[in-house]
Amino acid sequence: MDLHFTPEDEAFRQSVRDFLDTHLPRHLREGMAATPGVFVEPDIGQEWQRILHEKGWLAYNWPVDCGGTGWTPVQRYIFEKECALADAPSLPVLSLKLLGPVICRFGTAEQKARILPRILDGSDYWCQGFSEPGSGSDLASLRTRAERRGDHYVINGRKLWTTHAHHANKIFCLVRTDPAAKAQRGISFLLVDMDQPGVEVRPIRGLAGDHEVNEVFLDEVMTPVENLVGEEGMGWTIAKFLLENERGGACHAPKLLSDIQKLRRNAALEPDGEGGTMADDGAFMADLARIELTAQALEMTELRVLAEIAKGLPPGPQTSLSKMIASTLRQQVDGMAVRLYGYAGLELEPRRPLYGEAAPAPIHGKAAQLAAPRYLNSLAWTIFGGTNEVQRTIIAKTVLGL
Repeated sequence: MDLHFTPEDEAFRQSVRDFLDTHLPRHLREGMAATPGVFVEPDIGQEWQRILHEKGWLAYNWPVDCGGTGWTPVQRYIFEKECALADAPSLPVLSLKLLGPVICRFGTAEQKARILPRILDGSDYWCQGFSEPGSGSDLASLRTRAERRGDHYVINGRKLWTTHAHHANKIFCLVRTDPAAKAQRGISFLLVDMDQPGVEVRPIRGLAGDHEVNEVFLDEVMTPVENLVGEEGMGWTIAKFLLENERGGACHAPKLLSDIQKLRRNAALEPDGEGGTMADDGAFMADLARIELTAQALEMTELRVLAEIAKGLPPGPQTSLSKMIASTLRQQVDGMAVRLYGYAGLELEPRRPLYGEAAPAPIHGKAAQLAAPRYLNSLAWTIFGGTNEVQRTIIAKTVLGL
């Protein structure tokens, strides 16, 4: 694999850097840098979404005929890396990177015309209704039922760990439409309006006090038949496509490497308690170097996946390897931040947001204030999108053939 960028890719990278220099406002950079949660808050993410939409750079992982940019996989990687280095806000992943490609692949012409423009301009904010009590890693056991009555489906059930459901006006759900069929074959993919009677959202607070996830109750909730994506019983096939995009459609290494470099810079400023700085702490710096080497290896793995995508191949099950390593690294990087700042890194400020004029003042500094909540929130990485244990099973069966 040729690891050198072409002159065209280098020119593209410079154009991205120039755009970020001139169009990424300082308050969005500061807001992203001071966000402890896994997902960025909508006030930051949607403002950045509007800026990219005006530029025509928003749906960079969609096909051109659906409004995509036509970028190569390498250009998408360059864009994500430069955004990570610039502290650009992350984008609404559930709509842009998960639902959007599903509609492009499986949606009807009417669904594409109706749904995709409203994702791009931010009119609709989507959440994902997959997990349920007792159906997390074993998603095929889900029990939320959708019964067709005339030209509508009527949904009854309960969804759990639903990220940003309290902000969303729409939810895409896996539901059981045929209880008599084999578990995977009886599942369908439905789009549902959240703003209707029968939908109840209850917050779930994380260890750090952040409100990102929710429990969603669906009681006689209705959605038109035209909101069925694909055919009845295709939900499992669509979900596998979506999860492969979730695990392999994004590059985690650039953000991890960016955060590691911040730790390295800050280590030269933090006292070690013995007259030097943490940059003089051999054990700390050795552990940081090991994490950095793993992140660099992850970057090569992600580039290999992109090379396969560039050939027209799907991301495939090898993306489970990237997801598992990235999740573990995320926890290790955030754990190193707590270790770097010592007692100051144990500050657990419950008020939110931690950015903007109303942000609570840190005791030691903003980076130290973020250390503990980021670490606590990062514990979810090895659970959501398929636990590390599930990823190992997928790797063993589909990659190694065991």
